[in-house]
Amino acid sequence: MKQTLQLKLSQHLTLTPQLQQSIRLLQLSTIELNQELERFLADNPLLEREETDEDGDAPPRINGSQPLAEVAPEHAPGSEGAAAPDDERPADTDWYLEGAGAGGARDEGGESDYPQLAAESPTLRDHLLQQLSLTPLPERDRRLVAMLVDALDEDGYLSQPLDEIAAMLPPELGVEAADLAIALRHLQNLDPTGVGARSPAECLELQLAALPAAGTPALELALRIVREHLALLAARDYAKLKKLTGCDEASLRAAHKLIQSLNPRPGAEFAQLETRYVIPDVVVRKVKNVWVAALNPDAMPRLRINRIYADILQQNRASAGQMSSQLQEARWLIKNVQQRFDTIQRVSQAIVDRQRHFFDHGEVAMRPLVLREIADALGLHESTVSRVTTQKFMATPRGIFELKYFFGSHVATDTGGACSATAIRALIKQLVAAEDAKKPLSDSKISEILGQQGIVVARRTIAKYREALHIPPGNLRKSL
Repeated sequence: MKQTLQLKLSQHLTLTPQLQQSIRLLQLSTIELNQELERFLADNPLLEREETDEDGDAPPRINGSQPLAEVAPEHAPGSEGAAAPDDERPADTDWYLEGAGAGGARDEGGESDYPQLAAESPTLRDHLLQQLSLTPLPERDRRLVAMLVDALDEDGYLSQPLDEIAAMLPPELGVEAADLAIALRHLQNLDPTGVGARSPAECLELQLAALPAAGTPALELALRIVREHLALLAARDYAKLKKLTGCDEASLRAAHKLIQSLNPRPGAEFAQLETRYVIPDVVVRKVKNVWVAALNPDAMPRLRINRIYADILQQNRASAGQMSSQLQEARWLIKNVQQRFDTIQRVSQAIVDRQRHFFDHGEVAMRPLVLREIADALGLHESTVSRVTTQKFMATPRGIFELKYFFGSHVATDTGGACSATAIRALIKQLVAAEDAKKPLSDSKISEILGQQGIVVARRTIAKYREALHIPPGNLRKSL
């Protein structure tokens, strides 16, 4: 076979490093973006943040750095057209000015600049051991109770049998299951009431036993139900409960109300909960009767090129070396971050324009929307819209929502139109909230009611939407 050279013309997509970085930044959340920027700031000395004071204004640029707005791609930092530093004072006086400003603020306000830290709340173990230290128990019993305290779970339950705990202890201690049973009784007398229970029924029984018999109506009936018929109460089988206990409906209602007032998780109030905050990327407001999506300035990082290093690079172009590439990387990053937020703002405004009825009337007015509709309207690829709407949040007068919340499938109506799945879930929530508690609506009945309104939804679809809303089925919503 003879080898020959041939010329062939073809088109293919080449992902440049700048384009790859732009795609990666676009799919990051606000927290992940800040972490990525911190890595760039640590690796690239030509890149820095532009800090702002409490009033939102940029501080005096004593160190000669240049804001992002003054660094245009066509005017390289340090070129002939670049602006000179605003302040010619030497950089070694920064520490004095910063210290004087901080000291002055403390003197005028009379408050320290140290952050106010919240007091650490005690854990369930600390709370129980503190009570145990005040009890007049022998040292051996106190140690056994402390060991059971360590075996409790987050809800305050002792899930491990006493026999297993006794078998785990060294034989020379001579601890038997009977000794642990006595220690468990001491533990169950501590606060909160119900701690140390081995089942939900025992937890509720401990709380009922601690109530005064004189001023507590239906106490004996509640104790009997908890001990013998708790499963029937959970299944809302009130007819069988009245038959087995021989009580009337008024007594059963009073006992049910008493049981509902108890806490089945006594240790939950001591759980260490981590508060997670969401910083919205976009804020929606109504301006002159029009809903407008604007970028949240608190979520936008302020980046700029460091003026000092840029001047050094300008004066020593021949020996710049790595700094020249770092300057280009810094420009790319600043441009890609700005492009990221511009894309988020465009997509958010397109969503707001199409879902304006939601902002006026709520979830029931949500219209069907798919990613392709936004992509076609903005001239973007569908995957780009998917990246923009993932882990990006919008603050609205109705709450904070992820951008993907405004997209959903549709269900056909009798008139030939379409209804959003979000709107159907809102209608189901309204119907359940307004139903008769003694005769709750079944999934078939909800489907029939929606059909009367022109929305054709199968019973299976109603069940799926109801489960997504964490609404129990009709038999479990029934009450006396």
